[in-house]
Amino acid sequence: LEFKIRDFEGIRKEDVIESMNFSKPQGERVQEGMVSDKTGRAAAYYRRVADRLDDEYFDELFRRYLYLKDEIDFFGFLTTQLSGRLPEFVRDMVMEQMDWNGLMEKYSISYSTVGRYRKKAAREMDQMYEFRDDVEMKYILS
Repeated sequence: LEFKIRDFEGIRKEDVIESMNFSKPQGERVQEGMVSDKTGRAAAYYRRVADRLDDEYFDELFRRYLYLKDEIDFFGFLTTQLSGRLPEFVRDMVMEQMDWNGLMEKYSISYSTVGRYRKKAAREMDQMYEFRDDVEMKYILS
């Protein structure tokens, strides 16, 4: 999403024209000579439609980006609140994408201990997520 926002180009002109063709029928009047009022109105309408579609698309991308960034930041905060060796363990497992063999080697632990650490971290994080959800629900209902 960050890449899409940074390199935002908007809706393709062809897509806008196609949506305009199906949204309003145009008359069949043919006019020779200079640009008609109808052509000018169509161009202005096209610009408004293209701008509106670009704004809506960008706003949706940005809303999703903010939501995901907030969730990732909260996850990062939660990992620092875990007990014992779990903060570093979870960081290595999730953020560094270390496999179980790498975790076993780095922490000098067995395969089953990696599983226990993972389950313990998941339980602790579930409790913290539930607490956050409870606080948000109480805030919404107040």
